[in-house]
Amino acid sequence: MGFEYFRNRQHAGRVLAQELAIYAVRPDVIVLALPRGGTPVAYEVAQALQAPLDVLVVRKLGVPGHEEYAMGAIASGGEQVLDAELVRELGIGAEAVDEVVSNEQHELERRERTYRGNRPAPDLAGRIVILVDDGLATGATMRVAVRAVRRQEPARVVVAAPVASPEACALLHGEADDVVCAEIPDSFLGVGRWYLDFSQTSDEEVCRLLDEANRPRRAHQPEDPAR
Repeated sequence: MGFEYFRNRQHAGRVLAQELAIYAVRPDVIVLALPRGGTPVAYEVAQALQAPLDVLVVRKLGVPGHEEYAMGAIASGGEQVLDAELVRELGIGAEAVDEVVSNEQHELERRERTYRGNRPAPDLAGRIVILVDDGLATGATMRVAVRAVRRQEPARVVVAAPVASPEACALLHGEADDVVCAEIPDSFLGVGRWYLDFSQTSDEEVCRLLDEANRPRRAHQPEDPAR
């Protein structure tokens, strides 16, 4: 019987964590979520691997008037990818592109302040970085995330998602050191198609999960025999 659905992002994260078991309990591993939707998935992965969790904010650059259609993406650290051929084909002028980039940069910075507060961005040099999203349709936003991480010279970049299109996996195999997807359906039809509950993740939930993940782990306390 083939794959049907994930119940929600938490369930998807637990399934994905099983595929990443080789990275468990390693001091050089860090999990980075692509918020918002990637955060609940990444939280489950980080908990299972006993790894720290943080975020890498990525924003899609939507075609003016058709914002759901990506012409590129930007990420934390100033990384930008633009589909120059698409921009040329659609006749999008430089001023229009600059306006979209400026608007998305403002939103990127707002989200970084909201999610991280005064906490500094993690040092990724020499570490194994696992980038997690809730699904990969085209792979465009994940590609810019990989390139942003590469700037910090990590030891290894791993892309991970519960579900992905075959095209996204093929694209990202050329960018990351490893691509781990729990399910790669031939007929993809969008990320939300593979979740029973694909309700929007809020900023508040992202902040809550980051706070929980970054709390010091409590040492195991032996049980009181009197109880």
